[in-house]
Amino acid sequence: MTTVIDSPVSAAAGEPAQPKENPDPLGRLQSLARAKTLAAEYAEVAPLLAELTRSESAASDLVRAGRVLSKLSPAAVLEHNPAQAVIKVAVAGHSTVAALVPPLTAELARHGLLLDITLGDFDGYLRELQDTGSQLYASGLDLALVVLDPQAIFDELPEVWRIEELQEATTAKLAQLSRLAEKFVSNQPTATLVLNTVPLQRAHTHQLVDLRSRAALGIAWREFNAGLLRLSAEHQRVAVIDFDPLIAAGGPVGDARMACYAKAHLGDELLGRYAREVAHLTRTIKGLTKKVLVLDLDNTLWDGILGDDGADGIEMATTYRGEAFGNFQRVAKQIGSQGVLLAVSSKNDQEPVEEVLRTHPDMVLRDTDFVRINANWNPKDANLRDIAARLNLGIDSFVFADDSPFETGLIAASIPQVAVVRLDEEPALHIGKLLADGWFDVLELTAEDRERAALYRTDAARQDLLDSSDDFEEYLANLGVTLTVAPVSESEVARVSQLSLRSNQCNLTTLRMQPDTVRELSQSPDHLVLYLRSADKFGDNGLVGALFCSKSADGLTIDNYIMSCRVLSRGIEQAAIGALLAHAKAAGLGPVHASYRPTKKNHRVRDFWPSFGFERSGGTDEAPDYRHDLATPPEIPGHLRLRASFER
Repeated sequence: MTTVIDSPVSAAAGEPAQPKENPDPLGRLQSLARAKTLAAEYAEVAPLLAELTRSESAASDLVRAGRVLSKLSPAAVLEHNPAQAVIKVAVAGHSTVAALVPPLTAELARHGLLLDITLGDFDGYLRELQDTGSQLYASGLDLALVVLDPQAIFDELPEVWRIEELQEATTAKLAQLSRLAEKFVSNQPTATLVLNTVPLQRAHTHQLVDLRSRAALGIAWREFNAGLLRLSAEHQRVAVIDFDPLIAAGGPVGDARMACYAKAHLGDELLGRYAREVAHLTRTIKGLTKKVLVLDLDNTLWDGILGDDGADGIEMATTYRGEAFGNFQRVAKQIGSQGVLLAVSSKNDQEPVEEVLRTHPDMVLRDTDFVRINANWNPKDANLRDIAARLNLGIDSFVFADDSPFETGLIAASIPQVAVVRLDEEPALHIGKLLADGWFDVLELTAEDRERAALYRTDAARQDLLDSSDDFEEYLANLGVTLTVAPVSESEVARVSQLSLRSNQCNLTTLRMQPDTVRELSQSPDHLVLYLRSADKFGDNGLVGALFCSKSADGLTIDNYIMSCRVLSRGIEQAAIGALLAHAKAAGLGPVHASYRPTKKNHRVRDFWPSFGFERSGGTDEAPDYRHDLATPPEIPGHLRLRASFER
């Protein structure tokens, strides 16, 4: 799926023509609905919604599209598209929240996700959080949205109230929500509870006529919201969406008439922004976070065209426009410092680009900030594919930002898996466009995230070693690979969870696990959760893999094996499986069972288990099960030094 922000225009003279876009994507969507073919052609929805996001009326158009899509039965869509990803959501609140359904339907559909939603009763959020038999505790639920509004506090005050009574009410409400959040995570095994901070409006503050009481109200309210935000730090499966940035983006919190007559205390515009944040959160939970940001250079990172203006003629600091480009560079550098891989695709000559990145006094980003710099005259879709191949990453993990309508249109048409951010001639707006869709959001930042760019840069040295070796065996012998296999402890939980959520190519069953699930399994006597950490002569590769195993009377079952594709083909997988099978044999845990479950991205490991001596034991040709009798476990490769421990 592709999301393009803003719209391409006609290609420049001499450039290949782009495919014509649907001039009325909303009309096309409505036509499919009228023809009753929308369910069968659901794959067209995401591209159509991507087109809708380019218009000035994107917010209202998405809501209109959501009204069309919300009439679809999830079962009807799945009948025609059995592999379609479905997100099960239950919504509860203090006031009327039905207006949330259209924007949430559309925002999830933009990202290729089908919404299956259940709405709770009016003002039923406390009852539903308390009752473990309610919709919020339904089996297989992904998200439980509890939408809070100011009246959740003010409706509990007496007719005539003082600041002291409001302070008591906010303290009591926070304590109540904290207890209910604890109950939720203890009794709901799959879903994430989503709360929100609560806006404070002038209609509330100015019911107090003295300024000291108004100040005290502001303090109490902010302490209440801060307490809500802290709940997300206390519980792995509680997320709190901060309304302050959404309100700061403009528009009213609500409409006084709708609040009075329909008990809808949060307005449609705010709920639309909230729906967008929920969609970003969903994408993060489902492991759909992007990993690579590919940037253009001319009129993207600096003002001007390097080939025409020269290094002295481009600006990123000393003019007003130049400062805007410098600010954009700072944001890109900030993102890159948190595990997002930065790369360049620019129609320029390589040498002058590298010279500017290394030596220009006003540059914020330097050549060392990028894991790959492709400055050439090749088509940019070819450049993106080249970068993906060299990084050994799926191209669907890429975001491409460029000011050229032609280049963004080319990528959108030729590589629809790439998220495209269309920048324009106003550099002051670049930052907002890049950050609008939270492409790089993660649940928790790990130590490996902060070192990821450096890890990928050292791969260039490994490539040089490979190129200078007579054969692959000599390369491995000189690489000096070490592997540590050990039980997961608390310090590894976040990274192991992240691997399960984000790894796709070398993920045998694609079991996705939140941190609390990893923690629970790692502490269970009936399970064995192992991490894999590798290093070589060029440095530490970090935590690169995990094994999830369960014990039973039938033997040991490998529920999933995950490994970063960055370290494939170095003997690490053979050593890890060999060590595990040797341990199972010594401990009398055999036989060992394993499975392969196909996805669109893990086909390269289809024959993983047979390659290590596992024999087919059941399942189907598409989703086979395997068994190893432990008579001859795989040997540990001679070029690799292994340290293995299986005791907690």
